[in-house]
Amino acid sequence: MASCRRRCVRGLDARAAALIRIDAVWLATAPLDMRAGTETALARVVEVFGAARPHHAYLFANRRATRMKVLVHDGIGVWLAARRLNQGRFVWPRDVTLEQMPLTQPQLQALVLGLPWQRVEDDGAIRLL
Repeated sequence: MASCRRRCVRGLDARAAALIRIDAVWLATAPLDMRAGTETALARVVEVFGAARPHHAYLFANRRATRMKVLVHDGIGVWLAARRLNQGRFVWPRDVTLEQMPLTQPQLQALVLGLPWQRVEDDGAIRLL
């Protein structure tokens, strides 16, 4: 019975991962109120990026960059996830002249952990100090 549960859960994880495919990641530099729900975040995506494209993730932070929200369009609907750091801040660009910037998958992984994602290359190596 326990092995069936593990297999079933792994199967669910695989299906969820296939459903939430992310081909492109976009970061919005202007802060978002973290009380914003799905509709408000979606409206901000349309305002900043022009449209919510399938299999794209859109990242927003609060003014202090201690919390982040990610809106993902999976091709059918939208997902809204939140992350907060217990200590420190997300490394967020302060240059608001650029409303948006693309990120690579390794940069996204570094950003979510609170690491300096600007230094991470496509292969995951840090080449700048």
